[in-house]
Amino acid sequence: MHFFTSNHVSLIGACYPPSSALVAASPDYRPNSQELSRLTYYAANHPGKIHKVGSELEKRVKADCVKAAASNPRARASLLITLAILRELAIECRRDISLLSPSLVSCLRITLSSLPSDLEVCARAASVFTAWCTYTDGHIIGVDSGLTQNYLTIIKLFAAQCNTETKSSDHELRNRTRLVGLAAITGVVNSEALYTSPTQFKPQVSSLTGALLSHVILTDTAILDDCMQTTKENTNSPYLAEFRTRPLSERKASSIHAHIDGEVGPSSTDVLATAIHALSQLFKHSNAGQVSSLMHAAFENLDNMQLWAKTDRCQWFAQRACEWTQYQYRYAIPSRLAEHLLSTPDAGVFIDQQKALICMLTAIFTSPTALVNLSTSDIVSNLITLVFRRVVINPTDNLLPLLVECITSLGTRVYYSDQISDLASELVSRLTTMDVQGPLSQQKGVSASRSQAIRCLLAGLLGLMVAADEHSKDARASEQQMPSLMSMDTKPSSIPIRGPRRTRIPGEIWHDTLSLLCDSDFAVRSDYAQALVTYLRREVPRASVNGFRRSRAIAGGSPPAQANSISLLLFGDPATRSLHAIHAYLFLLATSSSLGSFLGAPASPSHSFNGEMTTIRTSTTGPEGDLSQNGETAGGGSSSTTTPRRSIDPTARSRKSSNAHRLLDVVSERISFSCLASLSDYALILHVLTAIHEEVPVRGLLTGVPMLVALEAAAQVEEGADVTTRQRSMSLKELLTRVWLVIGKLWNIPELVGRAENELSTMKGPVTLPQLAPFTPGVLRNPETEAPFPVLTEMDLLDDWTGIKSEDVLVLLASSKSVQEATALDQQNLLHRFGARWTVEGALRESIERPNPNRPVTDSGSPLLKLSPALMAIENLSLQSLTRSARGVGVTDLREALEGRAGVSNPALARAPSVSTLDHSPSLNFYPGRHALVPTQSRTKKRAVTAGSGEVRDVLNRLGIGKYSGNSLLKASFPTMQKSDQK
Repeated sequence: MHFFTSNHVSLIGACYPPSSALVAASPDYRPNSQELSRLTYYAANHPGKIHKVGSELEKRVKADCVKAAASNPRARASLLITLAILRELAIECRRDISLLSPSLVSCLRITLSSLPSDLEVCARAASVFTAWCTYTDGHIIGVDSGLTQNYLTIIKLFAAQCNTETKSSDHELRNRTRLVGLAAITGVVNSEALYTSPTQFKPQVSSLTGALLSHVILTDTAILDDCMQTTKENTNSPYLAEFRTRPLSERKASSIHAHIDGEVGPSSTDVLATAIHALSQLFKHSNAGQVSSLMHAAFENLDNMQLWAKTDRCQWFAQRACEWTQYQYRYAIPSRLAEHLLSTPDAGVFIDQQKALICMLTAIFTSPTALVNLSTSDIVSNLITLVFRRVVINPTDNLLPLLVECITSLGTRVYYSDQISDLASELVSRLTTMDVQGPLSQQKGVSASRSQAIRCLLAGLLGLMVAADEHSKDARASEQQMPSLMSMDTKPSSIPIRGPRRTRIPGEIWHDTLSLLCDSDFAVRSDYAQALVTYLRREVPRASVNGFRRSRAIAGGSPPAQANSISLLLFGDPATRSLHAIHAYLFLLATSSSLGSFLGAPASPSHSFNGEMTTIRTSTTGPEGDLSQNGETAGGGSSSTTTPRRSIDPTARSRKSSNAHRLLDVVSERISFSCLASLSDYALILHVLTAIHEEVPVRGLLTGVPMLVALEAAAQVEEGADVTTRQRSMSLKELLTRVWLVIGKLWNIPELVGRAENELSTMKGPVTLPQLAPFTPGVLRNPETEAPFPVLTEMDLLDDWTGIKSEDVLVLLASSKSVQEATALDQQNLLHRFGARWTVEGALRESIERPNPNRPVTDSGSPLLKLSPALMAIENLSLQSLTRSARGVGVTDLREALEGRAGVSNPALARAPSVSTLDHSPSLNFYPGRHALVPTQSRTKKRAVTAGSGEVRDVLNRLGIGKYSGNSLLKASFPTMQKSDQK
């Protein structure tokens, strides 16, 4: 040793064998253990010397790398020993690792850059790098620019090794090289260096995901599932160890080696399992923002490697990424997928990337992995926007069925009871907004895109309902199997979690779209009619007419309660208003000579004009409940539901109103040659009417029979009419006879059933209603083609077939005991109701919510006060918001004010309530129409509290007692009291 040699230099030099013995140090290439201990002890106890030690080792690494690259075996041996010294220093000086970090990272960067193909050197470097990653806190990343750049370079070099391909056919060498790179990458994944710096996280994961994701995407899903299961069962990997969650003093650095004599080489399955394990740890340690960056990096790498065509592997990755991510951060994955999908460029032909992204979203939503904090409204809005963009480019785009399936899959993610209703409102609002775009929708080329977009949204709307119901059934089935699963020691994460029970979609959501029954495109009319029938069948609980009896409100209630129930059935019920609109549009479809793009009647007062969302509160009372919420029930109580809806802007409402009025101008009382309905349209009308009468029989009967009578009158043709008109007349009569047959069977009227069946059996002719094509809810089918009337001559057309007469049907219906009991009307009133003149304009007017002169009354005879947000849309609020009483103010009011009874300004509220909620408790009756109040035990009557002077003064002012004030036209009562109050 030279006399002037520094102590740290002497300690480092003593760790190496003599120069002549360097090559003989193989295969371990270890430094002298005793001298190494002295060096590590010196560095650990003299932190100020760590930087000098590191600088000296860095000089040696630079010199040895240059010589080793020139195939110098002694320099290579010296380099391996230097790397071993660096690893021991990193372990022993873990508390001061930041002082050693610049030199250590620089040494690794130089080594890997100089000898990238030397597997033994790379394995020794990976061992050093893993030790440093284990003990560093990561705060130096991003602060020291030189160290940060070297660190990122090291990650890229190890990432390249993860996907290396050897020139020879030695698969064992290739797998060992990949495992060395994966071991180093895993060290980064479990290190604080990756997660500490927000600015440097993205550059790191860009290299990490590229190294790990390629192994997943290039492997069959069956093999991926097997490796995934193996990784779950064997948590202790022979190549990896995670110590990030442990204190610094308890961490241990993994030792990485290239080969041990007698050891069997790793297989491709070992490499894949290691990559999957590292990828799972990467998602497991990331928060929401980092998960979003991970997905962005995955998208970039899939683009660079052109692996989007592997759709099934991409789906597998998306599902497992959600499973690996922490529970509270999983929402970031589908959110980022939807955003990236929306940002993809539009092209005439869809690209593999768009297809893969849609399938990945669908796979996530349909997987059993639980998700929270997911904004389903934002995702469905993005998907709808993409639907519109694709139909503009190509109405027959192959992505449209996938987008509909993706929208449908959102029905499996129910987080609150009204979620499906809110998503349905979003879809319906887009339908109405798109359909009122004016003349543009009728231009050539645009009409096909518009029709396809409507059909896509309708399919998605039905898919939401179906998916939610199926998912609820599966959840209930899993709950029944849960005891057996728990007995088998099943992990809790593998047991499905049941979401909240959803509410049914309110019928008012459909009101703005009912005019699609009369759309100019038959494919739209067909899909909408099927959608409407599906809604009635699935969302409205079926009422059994055979066991139907009058509710207590009708049978045994007070006269005001009976009046309320019948009034709601005939006038104010939302379900009744919807049925009025449906029958109006069905009549138009059957008889109109003008079909086109228009939507609905004038706006309902309950719709808000001043915002995106509005709240509609509907109070329903009647023997069948509410079609908009719970369908038909046998109760006679009342219920209140609040449904958020997206309102339509005033311009759209005005355009819809003008279109409806323009349509009424061309309504004819009888069919003619110019009618546009086809045989398929009449089959659709029969399909809808059958569903109405079977699902909502009472309302369907009261609102539909007058329309059927009017339709029979419209089917009458004059003598000498052309062949086409006579064909149409016979089809309408067949339709009516089949509807009467349905009504007769439903209400158990044997005479009506017999007459209808007899008439149908005697019908002979070449024209009959066709069978409808099979329909699967939630699936975008090919556009349906209509069946036109065949071209016939006078010789082909037989004698006119009259069918069953409506006059006879009305008598049979009115005399039916079941109809009388269900409607609480006698035969005379039923005949009057069924025989009333029906018009399209009147039905559309009845479908609008408006102030009802037959308002519900209380037992005391005064109008029942009902406040609703719908009142805010009434122009004259002062006259419509509160119940006005014609009774004058007198001494009784003064007495009540003195006794504490005049606490409100409205006289209707000052009287004794008809039902006291203080003396009653809610009954535990789960039928919506029977939420009556059950009387409780009586309580001792307390002395009334004397009213304040303000209430008394208010009554006296209304009586006109007092004298005029100098600056007011009102009489001042008790001026002395006023003065005392002002003091």
